[in-house]
Amino acid sequence: MARRCAFVGKSVMSGNNVSHANNKTRRRFLPNMQSTALYSDALSKMVRLRLSTSAIRTIEHKGGLDSFLTGTADAKLGLEAVRIKRQIEKARARREAAA
Repeated sequence: MARRCAFVGKSVMSGNNVSHANNKTRRRFLPNMQSTALYSDALSKMVRLRLSTSAIRTIEHKGGLDSFLTGTADAKLGLEAVRIKRQIEKARARREAAA
């Protein structure tokens, strides 16, 4: 399981533990990844994802999964996010053709 968020690109950072005596040892700062399910209006179902907490907040701020993905360029999204974006676009096209 990758420690990178496919939606906003947050990943592992590195730095130092610094003691009171100013000794430095390397450490890793891991992103806060959470397994979550978000509802897609276009797909009419829950989509299970592993996202960083900052991505969850950003998606909610933008108005939901569908509006976040359609408003974000493909170059800024990971493979999983682009795959879901394509499914949403196809579902919207089918609904418009039927109406």
